[in-house]
Amino acid sequence: MRKVIVEKKILVANEEFANKNREFLTAKKLPCLNVISSPGSGKTTILAKTIEALKGKVRIGVIEGDIQTDIDARRIRKTGAPACQINTEGACHLSAAQVSFALHKLPVDTLDLIFIENVGNLVCPSALDLGETAKIAVLSTPEGDDKPAKYPAIFARAAVVLINKIDLLAAGDFNIEKAGADVFKINKKAKIFPVSAKTGQGMSAWCDWLEEMAAKKEIPA
Repeated sequence: MRKVIVEKKILVANEEFANKNREFLTAKKLPCLNVISSPGSGKTTILAKTIEALKGKVRIGVIEGDIQTDIDARRIRKTGAPACQINTEGACHLSAAQVSFALHKLPVDTLDLIFIENVGNLVCPSALDLGETAKIAVLSTPEGDDKPAKYPAIFARAAVVLINKIDLLAAGDFNIEKAGADVFKINKKAKIFPVSAKTGQGMSAWCDWLEEMAAKKEIPA
């Protein structure tokens, strides 16, 4: 039997690009938030409404990740914000190399904040470092309040958890207190914002948090 010594991690190339992205963003004093959720949770709607709410206060750029199409990037551009579309052609997450490419396509010198809208998936994107400042998890009420318990990795790593579509609470049995308690079991530092991107409910607290981050260039305490 031969003993095989693995000298390099499988994801070493991604880590190298992630570190380069982090250095680039730090040099530009530019916070970058990696938004992760299941498909259909409302990520793009949240981003579009956020950009509109912060217009004139925080200049935002977006990196859009999808398996196919530029539908979401076109939605973002309608708000007046710059957006760079990345199609993964089947991959369930963005890579740090793809983000590096997109960062150099955005007008970073005119921005205060960058969002990465990752491919819709609660599992694959959670473990991959893109060089971002923080991860943001989005959970929509129709998905069920058990997701933090069933998919803990992203919720454990998230600086913020957005519970979206609270306008639909009366139509289902989603329990915000239970979902929040499950998040805090694995991540006591997470901030939770119940929001409705459709109606605007709760969005002001989320936007205030972003405005503070853009001003301080760091995660608000």
